[in-house]
Amino acid sequence: MTKQSKRLIWIDLEMTGLDTQTDTIIEIATVVTKPSLEIVAEGPNLAIHQSDSVLDQMDNWNKTQHKKSGLIDRVRNSNISIKDAEDMTLEFLQKLSNKGQCPMCGNSICQDRRFLARLMPDLEAHFNYRNLDVTSIKIVSQLWAPEVARSYSKTSKHLARDDIFESIYELRHYKNHLLNLD
Repeated sequence: MTKQSKRLIWIDLEMTGLDTQTDTIIEIATVVTKPSLEIVAEGPNLAIHQSDSVLDQMDNWNKTQHKKSGLIDRVRNSNISIKDAEDMTLEFLQKLSNKGQCPMCGNSICQDRRFLARLMPDLEAHFNYRNLDVTSIKIVSQLWAPEVARSYSKTSKHLARDDIFESIYELRHYKNHLLNLD
């Protein structure tokens, strides 16, 4: 295994909603780490332009959350298309990882993968078919070691880059306290 094939690619998307067939991506960020969770590089953190008519279709939770975080303004002011964001992110990842070798990492990452498969298929194809889903580890912790699960709380800013770092910190917590691997 090469050094690049052992890397973990962390990705997070913010979307207009959770329907993978009708909603769309409004923000994407990536971070690459070593297996030790040490940061190798931070990728582009991109707000993706969407029209007001698309943004107006969001439900109240998404409108409130993305307005509070400033993401709606960033999306309106962005000139980056979904294809531009896919190309920029893929260009970053190709410098640090080989196609098909690194897992997609994050929280509830299957949802992100479904959006990528529909809207950014070239980027989705760069990842290995495997996922490292921190949410699965959280569920295991809640079931079998609830004190470990309770000892970590997230801020959940719902901004892509912040959420990636939150996922990395959460996995470090489970690595240290659930698996006892300091």
